[in-house]
Amino acid sequence: MTEPAVPVASAGGVLAQEQPRPPQAAPVRSRLDPLDDAARGDLWARVRAGFAMPDLDNELVRKWEQYYSQRPDYVQRMTARGARYLWHIVEEIDRRGMPSDLALLPFIESAFDPQALSVVRAAGMWQFMPGTGRDFELTQNIFRDDRRDILASTRAALDYLQRLHGQFGEWQLALAAYNWGQGNVQRALARNAKRGLGSGYQDLRMPEETRNYVPKLQAIKNIVSRPQDFGLVLPPLEDHPFFTTVAIERDIDVELAAQLSGLTLEQFRQLNPQHNKPVILAAGTPQVLLPYDQANRFLRALNSHRGTLASWTAWVAPRTIKPKEAAHLVGMTEEELREVNRIPARMLVKAGSTLLVPRSARHADVTEAVAETATIAFAPEPRPLRRLQVKVRGKRPVTVAALAKRHGMTAASLAAANGISAHASLRPGQLVTILLPARASTATRLTRKHVPARTKRASARVRTAAR
Repeated sequence: MTEPAVPVASAGGVLAQEQPRPPQAAPVRSRLDPLDDAARGDLWARVRAGFAMPDLDNELVRKWEQYYSQRPDYVQRMTARGARYLWHIVEEIDRRGMPSDLALLPFIESAFDPQALSVVRAAGMWQFMPGTGRDFELTQNIFRDDRRDILASTRAALDYLQRLHGQFGEWQLALAAYNWGQGNVQRALARNAKRGLGSGYQDLRMPEETRNYVPKLQAIKNIVSRPQDFGLVLPPLEDHPFFTTVAIERDIDVELAAQLSGLTLEQFRQLNPQHNKPVILAAGTPQVLLPYDQANRFLRALNSHRGTLASWTAWVAPRTIKPKEAAHLVGMTEEELREVNRIPARMLVKAGSTLLVPRSARHADVTEAVAETATIAFAPEPRPLRRLQVKVRGKRPVTVAALAKRHGMTAASLAAANGISAHASLRPGQLVTILLPARASTATRLTRKHVPARTKRASARVRTAAR
């Protein structure tokens, strides 16, 4: 089914003629009985008609059926969230000829929460790990994380599932690999083959989470198929899209975009959850998702808006720099710069790092190169040093390298502090300047801490106080 005509004019362009919302009764699909009028326009019916994975029936399925049926409020929250995204997922699954069972996977991955973040850093509705997300071209930088992007993450998840199905030849093993990793499933299959054991999902020795993974999905599938059997009522879902895409050509603050569309900030983020900062960079995210009723409202308000669209921009550090100095260069207080960019205490901002800073009239929109690759890296601030003079003791010369090692310095730094070669030798009685961390406050502490016991007799003695 192709999407109905919707307003997708770019910012600053001519508004598309506003079209009516899609009819409540969608055209009959090949998966539905053409005589079943009740099924038309019902998204749940469309999902049920597309179920094609083999059913699983075991005690774990019963366990999860009971779990969900005893938590009707939780099921209600999940389905209410899923109502925003389910039509798009089902449409993509239909287009690829995949079983609609897979459209229910976000129920068990994230409870359809695109902001979900697991303890192992899996993110988004489809719970992509950082590395797997990069494998499927989900950008993750300081401005956005496409693992949370509704369209991008759905595309990537279905790509991944199709690849796994091609590798393992059946959907239950593909789902096990989605949860556990394809390498782990491959090795489990190889172990079973070596021992003459079965090669099905239930034959494998798996972690507890993976063993429960398909039973959870089956339980949700059974509830969607027969909600009345579990004492549950699914909210009605119409078979038409909840949102549409609206193109933008200029950077715009997230809060302003929400305001122009007539949505609360939370409602806007439900459809555009990938943004890490308070600004949307058009070069990296050239569109926003909006409910149908808000799309033309947004474009009208955007075209008539005369103020600043973006109050933030990107600034690339030209060198490794202290946050205080960077704040001065961009016109912020150090506290503001640290807070908005999450700069830890006692850290320098490394050269090439991208910082979010206030935008002035002279700033252009952020370039595609920065929008796609922006990173931030830190380096520890160098610790202040104490300059001390010591006398070389003993009867024989000591090399610069040997004395430097005793005091936790490099030969090069000791040589530079004294204007001598790093390959030189120091004669007994010679005064030498050494540099040590400021926290070592007394001569006795310095000598005992930095000079091994077996070499103390030949080491230098602190001669003067720190200056």
